[in-house]
Amino acid sequence: MNSAATAALTSWNLDGPVSAVLLLLCAIYVRGWRRERLLIHLQSDSLRLTGFLSGVFVLFVAVESPLDSFDGTYLAAHMAQHLLLMMVAPPLILLSHPVLPLLKGLPKSFVKEGLGPFLTWRPLRSFLEWLTAPLVAWLLFVASTIVWHLPYCYELALGSRVWHGAQHASFFWTGIVFWWFIVEPGPGKSRWPRWAGIPYLLTADIVNTALSAIFVFSGRVLYPSYAAVHLTRAQTLSDQTLGGLIMWVPGEIIYLIPAFFLTMRVLTGSKRQGEYIVRQARATRAGRRSLAANLARWRRPIQLAMLLVSLLVIADGFWGPQITPINLAGILPWIHWRGLSVLSLLFLGNLFCMACPFTFVRDLGRKVMPARLRWPRQLRNKWTPALLFLLYLWSYEAFGVWDSPWITAWIIAGYFGAALVVDGLFRGASFCKYVCPIGQFNFISSLISPREVAIKSPQVCRSCQTYDCIRGNEQTHGCELYLFQPKKSGNLDCTFCLDCVKACPHGNIDLVSITPAQTLTADPYRSSIGRLSSRTDLAVLVLLFVFGAFVNAAGMVAPVVMREHAWHASLGMDAMPWIVGAFVLVGAVLVPAMAVSAAGFLSKISWRGRKVGTIVRRFVFALVPIGFGMWAAHILYHLATGWNAPWPALARALAGTAAAVALPAVPSWLTPLQILTLNAGLLLTLWVLWKVATESAGQVRAAVALVWPWMAVSVGLYAAGVWVLFQPMQMRGMMH
Repeated sequence: MNSAATAALTSWNLDGPVSAVLLLLCAIYVRGWRRERLLIHLQSDSLRLTGFLSGVFVLFVAVESPLDSFDGTYLAAHMAQHLLLMMVAPPLILLSHPVLPLLKGLPKSFVKEGLGPFLTWRPLRSFLEWLTAPLVAWLLFVASTIVWHLPYCYELALGSRVWHGAQHASFFWTGIVFWWFIVEPGPGKSRWPRWAGIPYLLTADIVNTALSAIFVFSGRVLYPSYAAVHLTRAQTLSDQTLGGLIMWVPGEIIYLIPAFFLTMRVLTGSKRQGEYIVRQARATRAGRRSLAANLARWRRPIQLAMLLVSLLVIADGFWGPQITPINLAGILPWIHWRGLSVLSLLFLGNLFCMACPFTFVRDLGRKVMPARLRWPRQLRNKWTPALLFLLYLWSYEAFGVWDSPWITAWIIAGYFGAALVVDGLFRGASFCKYVCPIGQFNFISSLISPREVAIKSPQVCRSCQTYDCIRGNEQTHGCELYLFQPKKSGNLDCTFCLDCVKACPHGNIDLVSITPAQTLTADPYRSSIGRLSSRTDLAVLVLLFVFGAFVNAAGMVAPVVMREHAWHASLGMDAMPWIVGAFVLVGAVLVPAMAVSAAGFLSKISWRGRKVGTIVRRFVFALVPIGFGMWAAHILYHLATGWNAPWPALARALAGTAAAVALPAVPSWLTPLQILTLNAGLLLTLWVLWKVATESAGQVRAAVALVWPWMAVSVGLYAAGVWVLFQPMQMRGMMH
């Protein structure tokens, strides 16, 4: 026998009493499980038995295998133990619903006379109910995770077998109470709603991610005991990084899998839109003005206010000091406009297109401009805005657009001019539909918004003879983006202008509540758009939106910026636009093209008869939620660190007094909230992918084979996003 095999066998830390207890526990469960099967009214299956035996085996591996022998030498081994004790063994055991089989496996007399008085004792039952309450269980689990990884407590456990055993017992039993709410093994049922399990898991995941990131990115030895047994500091840090990755990646998966299925259950079981429509119709008949009607009344005043702000920003950008932190053009467009637009998209819908000042000026210009031409047929697609959006991703960093008030002012003025010229010459809202990259960003983002401009009653539309919503009438024009409401599906191409609301003579159009991203799960014919699976231009635009989110954020973090500046120093003064261009081209064009092509080819293996292009176009729209999650997490950083930046700039612009702009501290809650936002985007993407796959494949096994490549792409994006969010990032609107 070679030395490696000998070392592996001799390193098993077999403890007779522990092994005996685990074997006895298995025997009791098997006996109770067999007895339970004899009862007609109870269903017992082999999966429950497998779950319990697997959980006990994982527990045995955690405390008796070489992991326990090497946990004082390698941090990675200790982290693997912790993962098994907290996140693997407890849910496996609870999935077996162990309470009843364990009781039935014990002698009846012992259960009746020995355990019976305790099981019926009210204080004990109240204590157990309190212990497994979600809030208490979460706090105990998180406290156990954090406290035992503090250097003092961790070193204490390494130096004492008693404290080491207490640490492992704490991990296992807090794991049991934590997973109790998720698995619900009985007896009893939590009073908390099932959807609460989603933030319950995601917030615990944030704690695990933050703790793992400390191990991976700290760059210093956290536990001196490991430095004493390794030859070099580099070996200690490598072991520490590996330990952090063991906690991070498998732990992330363990949290996200149940969160994903909970999300599927919640979204699938949500109230249908029809019920909401009936409720809204009754409210309208009762005389209450709809939400859309109220917004339509205020649209022009809001647009006028936005126009005044835009003119102030342009004036300050042209004639104010060219110092970003004290110039409105360096602050409002890049921090607050982007931040507030993302928040409105997240919580309501495309409000910033509704309040667009460019279309306000366009409408004024149409008083004297004819708008008689038809937009060229060759340009009735999304290729033009896709190219403009790619140009934005490049120029934003290549020329420091965000850091130049003068350039920003020219961009805003150019927008006004383009909207005026395009829509002054061509019919409809050609600028919004076929040109504006900001509008396309909002269109795609609004696919996950909770509100949609939609009809309340299909029956009313079927009886309509005038179709004013699309044709218009004497009082107002109809939809200028040619979205016929009865055939409209989703928010794509909808500016929330609410012209259809004002035009409808029946009051049958409103902002209705929808399940976020629900429109992405199906592929119906959409008015003025067609089927998404046949629109290559839209698929490319979505890929730029999704991967552009990660490229845009990565271009501001320290490792990427330092690498770009190093290349800049070696290649020459004029090389930065080329360096940024290469970075954007690789990250936003080549990588997504390779990723979705590979996923499409792998999916084609199980979806025979479909072309790769069709598969890609069908699945690529499901990536919108994680792309929006990254945009939101990134923009949230700038909004949280620069929310108070406009006041000194506004005071300077209005009163001519300059004030110092303090560099804000990054709030402690910011990174967890960013991770939570990205987590939510990933879960929503996984849910949409699964719905698309099950609709396309029918059977579960075929759906899994069809969807796993796309889920792998999503998880890869998520991992890249987490890495970006944990890096130091440049601020906007601050002295730098």
